[in-house]
Amino acid sequence: MNFKNKRILSLFLSLALVFGIFLTPMGTYAEETEVVELTIVHTNDVHSRVEGDGDKLIGYGRLATKIKELKAENPNVLILDAGDTIHGLPIATISKGESIIDLMNKIGYDAMVPGNHDFNYGYDRLLELKDMAEFPILAANVVKKDGTRDLGEYVIKEVDGLKIGIFGLATPETKEKSNPKNTEGVNFEDPVKIAEEMVKKLQAENVNMIIALVHLGIDEESDVKSSDIAEVEGIDLIVDGHSHSKLDEGEVIGDTLLVQTGNYLENIGVVEIEFNNGELVNKTAKLIEFEEAKELEEDKDVKNTIEELEEKNKEITSVVVGKTKTKLVGEREVVRTGESNLGNLATDAMLKITGADVALTNGGGIRASIEPGEITMGDVIEVFPFGNYIVVKEVKGINIKNALEHGAKSYPEVAGGFPHVAGMTYKIDTSKEVGNRIVDIMVNGEPIDLDKTYTLATNDFMAAGGDGYEMLADG
Repeated sequence: MNFKNKRILSLFLSLALVFGIFLTPMGTYAEETEVVELTIVHTNDVHSRVEGDGDKLIGYGRLATKIKELKAENPNVLILDAGDTIHGLPIATISKGESIIDLMNKIGYDAMVPGNHDFNYGYDRLLELKDMAEFPILAANVVKKDGTRDLGEYVIKEVDGLKIGIFGLATPETKEKSNPKNTEGVNFEDPVKIAEEMVKKLQAENVNMIIALVHLGIDEESDVKSSDIAEVEGIDLIVDGHSHSKLDEGEVIGDTLLVQTGNYLENIGVVEIEFNNGELVNKTAKLIEFEEAKELEEDKDVKNTIEELEEKNKEITSVVVGKTKTKLVGEREVVRTGESNLGNLATDAMLKITGADVALTNGGGIRASIEPGEITMGDVIEVFPFGNYIVVKEVKGINIKNALEHGAKSYPEVAGGFPHVAGMTYKIDTSKEVGNRIVDIMVNGEPIDLDKTYTLATNDFMAAGGDGYEMLADG
């Protein structure tokens, strides 16, 4: 071959190589990126407000419709509840929570953690409800005295080729914020310690994401806070409840996103997660508020079920038991920071019924207001849903003072233990240190005698040491 022909052949081969580069699929040189999007819908502290209205409650009917809309856009949807759900209104309490579990089954929840009020029917009843649920009820830190667990530690959900690990943590405050008798035989272990253990277990399962589903709260009254759990390395998302906190876009703590919706299903929580080749690369939170949700048409199946439950319960709830010319105030912000006419009515009635020297009840036991007009049994159950009864005890004056000191320790912050009283008066001196703030205690017009024995009427929850009133349990 002569030199000229060699040059032509060389040029031809070079051109073929260049064209080959451009015609070869790019996937040969760069691996394709696989993107998976996951939507997490979350609720907390619904307190059985499953029926929506035209004012502020979204309700389960609209929630179910919204979930269907989200699944139509992206089938990768998980639905989580952060507790205090199956107790509160007559629609829940008459069936001891079964009605709410049935509705959650219809909606398609994937997991929940029990809040302190979900123990209100007793531990054995919670286990019965767990068996009725078509989703796991998780509480890794609830452990029996023999070291075994009845409630699940965690669950792994497989979504579009990804493994999502979800573990549950219940508040240790349950021991005092539900009747102590409701949790006899079980311990609530340190949430932070258990969170660390759960992260290790889930990492060993090679999950792509770790979610802590917790009922701990972020307010000052909360003991161990969900923000403490956020300090545990390896948790991507915390779905929280308990403090009724409204976090519009969540709160980022380190690498962890913490979310909570407020309460009563006034908002629907939505978290959007993006994975790139199995690695979590983005997470954002938002709330769907009532103004947006009110235009949703209620899911017919869920709506019909709620209406049937309400109709069935009317035999009990419609019975008229009294009348009032004025509003009896039971709003959370009022009864947990001071006395109200409804609290006074309750404690006055306790005195009249028992003939005790003094009466004491906790603001957290008053759950709603009563509007002027007829008072029905349904109103009574809504205001006092815990099925408490009156207990009369003999207590020393010093224990009454200690009880008032304990109840007012968080004042002026909202606290469920705030003391409503009858037969006595007291003042709170906020300039003094906690434990020595109660002054001018008067019993039936006379200064209290700390060494004298008085008869005290209270509810069985506080008499057993509930809300931290251990001095009453001791007598």
